[in-house]
Amino acid sequence: MVEKAEKTEQLPVDAIHEAIRGEDLSQLDAIFETLHPAEAALLLESLPSTERKIIWELLYAKVGGEILTHLNDTVRADLMGQMESDELVAATEGLDTDDLADLIPEMPESVTQQILESLDKQNRERLEAVLTYPEDSAGGLMNIDTVTVRADIDVDVVMRYLRRLGKLPETTDNLMVVDRKGLYLGTLPLTALLTSKTDTEISAIMDPSTEAISADSDETDVVRLFEHRDWVSAPVVDHTGKLLGRITIDDIVDLIRDQGDHGFMGMAGLNEEDDIFAPALKSSRRRTIWLGVNLLTALLASWVIGQFDATIEQLVALAILMPVVASMGGIAGSQTLTLVIRAMALGQISRHNSRTLLKKELTVGLLNGSVWALVIGLVAYYWFDNMALGYVIAAAMVINLSIAAFFGAIIPPLLKQAGADPALAGGVILTTVTDVIGFFAFLGLAAIFLV
Repeated sequence: MVEKAEKTEQLPVDAIHEAIRGEDLSQLDAIFETLHPAEAALLLESLPSTERKIIWELLYAKVGGEILTHLNDTVRADLMGQMESDELVAATEGLDTDDLADLIPEMPESVTQQILESLDKQNRERLEAVLTYPEDSAGGLMNIDTVTVRADIDVDVVMRYLRRLGKLPETTDNLMVVDRKGLYLGTLPLTALLTSKTDTEISAIMDPSTEAISADSDETDVVRLFEHRDWVSAPVVDHTGKLLGRITIDDIVDLIRDQGDHGFMGMAGLNEEDDIFAPALKSSRRRTIWLGVNLLTALLASWVIGQFDATIEQLVALAILMPVVASMGGIAGSQTLTLVIRAMALGQISRHNSRTLLKKELTVGLLNGSVWALVIGLVAYYWFDNMALGYVIAAAMVINLSIAAFFGAIIPPLLKQAGADPALAGGVILTTVTDVIGFFAFLGLAAIFLV
């Protein structure tokens, strides 16, 4: 695991570039033969579009489908758009059914039909079952490469069955126990299978307490279950209890990484699936909307300042100190916002404890506001030799940090109820609130007590 991580951090981008310039195809082949498909996908994403196209034409005939499953959505769609129908079909040969389920929605209908017709009846039915569930559900996340056994057979029968199979699906720690109708009954740990006598009935050593995940469950709930139960794999069932497949820990790791990327990129209005080497015009269009929203919020803050232009003209120190109040409020609010978004993702917030959290964050805002109000009040007094100015900015600091804590706590739940992404929109709304309240409180108090 460590060796793989080190290799990923030292992707041979420069060596690829030199090999392309020298038209050294053998060197390119040698480089990619040493890489795992996931590393090859990361390397493709690290190349400008012209070099990426050259490498892809070299690779897709060999391990194209497997690399496609590891690429981000934007790069994958771009590369698949350059391929002919027969090339797309060829690239998917040999892929696991769950990997096919990730690729098929992005393919032309004619190609999808060819792929479905190339599968045997069992795999076609399994694939169609996966495709009926949303991508962000347990059904969309599950693998269908599951080994099932019945409870009324013995260990010897199962061992002979496994020897006939020849190999087990990756990350298999349990076999799934079902009845004759395919209804899920429990799991059979491999350790129990290997250490039991051959005439032992499976019903005696299976674990019926292993909870199955409903295929309609949200992926966030699935992550939480894996975290709390320390699962390596878990069964997935439909509403009747029929076993559909399983979710494995490697899928959960990928999902956690994607969620982390989404939250991190979303705070800047970006998409974790964006291609870093996309054409400048395309990237500019995507970022323009976010910049436009920010401009509107900045104009609102400027309008508030404009209402006190006469006050600022009479006391220049106000213009110097204004950013301090807004900045401190923004940081305080962001701390609460981040805390609440994380707690929501972990399922730690409910209607029963939300008021307690709100009171706690308001108390934190008041305490921090009071401490830093004393500091900035003294600074303002010694800097401008104006005691009244120190009192005004201190009061504005307490008000803004308290308001920031309040809105930092209530914005994420409100956005979630409205169907918006708190990680994406929360920061913009909070910044607007803290800027407007901070400027209004500081300049309003100054207009009353200083002018």
